[in-house]
Amino acid sequence: MKLLEFKTQINASPEKVWEVLFTQDAYRKWSSAMNEGTYFEGNWEEGSVMKFLDPKNNGMYNLVEKNIANQELRMKHLGWILEGELSPQGWEDSTVSYFLEPNDDGTLLKTEVNSLDEFVDFFNTKYPKNFENIKNLSETE
Repeated sequence: MKLLEFKTQINASPEKVWEVLFTQDAYRKWSSAMNEGTYFEGNWEEGSVMKFLDPKNNGMYNLVEKNIANQELRMKHLGWILEGELSPQGWEDSTVSYFLEPNDDGTLLKTEVNSLDEFVDFFNTKYPKNFENIKNLSETE
């Protein structure tokens, strides 16, 4: 496991950044950096399972461990979704967390990904583009 950290300053309120992160239309736009056509199923409530799927019904699913609106969201990676079927994995400490910190210039968005070694390059390649998309959407829409 390797802890990866990403951050960007966004000239928008935490409420606006939160909306971009976790509403379906905006999520589809910013997450296209990871996989074109990605969408989610679920409601982001603590204790709920979120599914992140591509147009072929493949992806991954996570448990929402913490959700403090406009401040913090933490999820534990549980497994893959292959052709719509859940495939649990033993990813003990694999997590992703989003932190929104208000400041004089808007919001500092930070993400921590506790990544399996085989996904470090993926996250290091994709997350900077995600953050660019999130920043642009938050500041212009």
